[in-house]
This record gives sequence, structure tokens and C-alpha cells, in this order.
Amino acid sequence: MNTPTAPESVTAVAEARTAQVQRNTAETKIKVSLNLDGSGKAQLATGIGFFDHMLDQIARHGLIDLAIDCEGDLHIDGHHTVEDVGITLGQAVAKAVGDKRGIRRYGHAYVPLDEALSRVVIDFSGRPGLEMDVKFTSGAIGGFDTQLAFEFFQGFANHALVTLHIDNLKGVNAHHQCETIFKAFARALRAALELDPRAAGIIPSTKGSL
Repeated sequence: MNTPTAPESVTAVAEARTAQVQRNTAETKIKVSLNLDGSGKAQLATGIGFFDHMLDQIARHGLIDLAIDCEGDLHIDGHHTVEDVGITLGQAVAKAVGDKRGIRRYGHAYVPLDEALSRVVIDFSGRPGLEMDVKFTSGAIGGFDTQLAFEFFQGFANHALVTLHIDNLKGVNAHHQCETIFKAFARALRAALELDPRAAGIIPSTKGSL
């Protein structure tokens, strides 16, 4: 009588979810490199200190290794720099995530900071859209125009092809408002991009594509 042998062990090797994108215009020159499965390391140089601080939140709380170098027309203002970084980061995320096979697709997070509280919900739907309800209590934080937070997330949503809802639920201090938004975005992004072991190799849509 033959004794059944144990099946050979199979080790699954996940593909690296990394990307490098370079975007040059007459207004900005940007290089972005990232690893979606990183440890939160960041190298950031946009010329806007507070914006670098917010991008660092995305890396740290999203567990994304992120390097961004931007030379922008800051002698005019920060608009092109912030918007174009959002565009280029969105392109890099879209490139790294590929066909979205095996990801959870949806992510949400609530993040407080003292009196401020924000909620972010994201869907890697393939349909770009941004709904943002934030009433900043100040027009500027350091050298960062708070209106540009919308431009950053609009650029990201359009080029990462995500549906993104951002709500600041409470807040008096504009720094706290903005930081909770970026931290919640990072945590929602991390949750949506996480690989689901129960859906390995499956595109999370009844349509079969995203």
C-alpha cells in the first residue's frame, strides 16, 4: 500500500509594488519614487516646509516609503508645486498598484488631534472624484496656503483614479485640521491598498476590472 506523501510547500512571492515617476513642466520638475509596502521612510524636498510635514504624515502613517523632489516656481506661489506633487504622487500610486488584484480596495479612517477630528474614505474605483468638506480657520499655515490642500487631493484623486471623501468634523486650529486630514488620508490609503489574503489574485469588483 502506497503511503501518500505530503504536498510540496509552495512559497508565494508577492510582486514589488514600487514605482518611479518623473513629471516636468514649465512650472515644476518633480521626481517621485515609492514603495507601497514600505516602513514609512520619507525623503521630501518641495520647498514648502509645512507641505513636506504633511507628506511625511502620508509616508509614516501609510507605511509607504516615499521620496519626492520638486523644483517649483515658488517665486510666484505654492499652487503649482502642491497641485503637481498631488498629480505625480497619484500617477506613482496608480503605477505601483497595477490592476488592483488582491487589494482591499476600500479604506476609511478617523483621526483626532487635540480638538480637531477628520474622516477620510477612499475607494480605488477607477473613477476619479473628490468630495472635500473642510472649513479651515486660517488661510495659511506657515508658508502653506490652506486652499492648496484641495488642489493636492484633487490632483491625487484624478491621477490615482480614486474616489475620495474628506471631511473635517471638528477643529479650531488650522494646523490641527490639516494634519488630521493628511493622517486620516494616510491611514485610509494604507487600509485600501492592503493585500487581502482571502482574495489573493482577485480583482475586487463584480465587473472583473477596476
